[in-house]
Amino acid sequence: MGRGRQKAKHTKVARDLKYFSPDTNYNQLQKELGGGAAPVDPRLEDDLAAWPEYAGAAYVDDDEDEDDDADEVAENKTA
Repeated sequence: MGRGRQKAKHTKVARDLKYFSPDTNYNQLQKELGGGAAPVDPRLEDDLAAWPEYAGAAYVDDDEDEDDDADEVAENKTA
């Protein structure tokens, strides 16, 4: 019996959220999304100095391993 009142409240809340438009601070948003300098972690710097091969861009997984595995399976089937 109370479902109509509950649904009306949910509809009102949904409508308020849909049409709510706060003032946007674009400068703060730019800082949060990477417009500012990244914080420096001394442990990260030590690790990168110890392993310079990982100091480049993000890790890229080459598909060479998958190709090698497929070749080995094909060789095993023919043998």
